[in-house]
Order: sequence, then structure tokens, then C-alpha cells
Amino acid sequence: MDIYVFLQKNKKILIEIIILAIFICCCIPIKAQRHGSSIMVGVGASYPSGVEGTIAFEKEISYHNAWEFSLNYYLKYAKDETAGYITRESFWHNYNIWTIGTVYKPCISRGRNHHGNLRIGAFGGSDKQHFVGGGTIGYEHTFRLYDNWGVYFLVKEDITAKSEDLFRTGVAIGIKIPLFVLICFKELHYFCLYFEICPVIH
Repeated sequence: MDIYVFLQKNKKILIEIIILAIFICCCIPIKAQRHGSSIMVGVGASYPSGVEGTIAFEKEISYHNAWEFSLNYYLKYAKDETAGYITRESFWHNYNIWTIGTVYKPCISRGRNHHGNLRIGAFGGSDKQHFVGGGTIGYEHTFRLYDNWGVYFLVKEDITAKSEDLFRTGVAIGIKIPLFVLICFKELHYFCLYFEICPVIH
């Protein structure tokens, strides 16, 4: 078969293979450069009567020391005085706090595929009525899984001024997603979108 005819008949397949190769080559350096960056997604509970969810960006510096920049939602539930138990309304709409914060996490223990960090930071936000702010101190332990994925748990003490609870003692658990995974998924989405809306002209 003439090589020119073969290329004309299989033009789209060949271009898709080239694009896939470029995508793989792009992801390899991204993985190397973003090895210490991850997205943290966690949930927790605190005393008294609180639950919370957190999304954060973590950047490792060296020797597992790290900085964390987070968005946190805290919810304090209570017993409904009329019903005599916790209702949907008294759970979701009793008292809420939205905060953003930063935490420095010096590493104090290291092992094979795991390490522990102190947590020292500050945060600020709102309870939908006025500004609240404070500081946090605690301990976080991370277990590294395949390809830099991780699972973590932490204990902490939050001191929050101008809120219903000055002191909050809490625990949380979550996962750490390598940042390069999200970037590669985004690139792959763009490639797929390109071939759906811009078919190769035969």
C-alpha cells in the first residue's frame, strides 16, 4: 500500500496518537515538578458539638516541612428546644463559621512512607454576623500511598475570638491528592473536548 494513501486514510488516528504522546510527555515533567504539592480534602468533629469540612492546598518545602492554605466550614449543631432532640433545622442552621487560614507544619517524625508534623497557624472568617479569627495548634500524621497519594489524620486545638466557643478541640481525617493528577485530568479533558468539537478534516 502506498504510504501516502495509508496516511490519508488514517490521518485522524495518527494525530490522536501524537496528541496522546504529547499529553504523556507533558504529565511526566509536571509530576516531577509538583511532587510536593497536593490538594487536601478532609472532614472532622470537634468538642463541643461541632463538625467541619476542609479543602486545602499543601506545599512541601523540604524534609516534609510544609505550608498549608485552607478553606474551612465549621458547623455547630444543637438540640431543638421545642422537639427535644436534634432536628434538621437545629443541625444545619444553628451556628456556622466560614474561615480561610494558613498553617506552618514543621516535620517532627519520619518513617518509611509516613511522617508527622506539628500544626501552627492562624485563620479568619465570618459567622455571617461578624468577623471571627484566631489561631490553631495541633499534630498531623500522613501515610503515603502509591504515587504520592496520601491519607492523613490530625488532632488540633482552635482558639477562636468572637465566636460561640473560644476553645474547640477536634480531630479530622482526609486524603491528599497529588496536584499533578488534577492538572493531567484537566489536560486530558481539553484533548477530549478538542476531538469532539474539532474533528480532523479529511
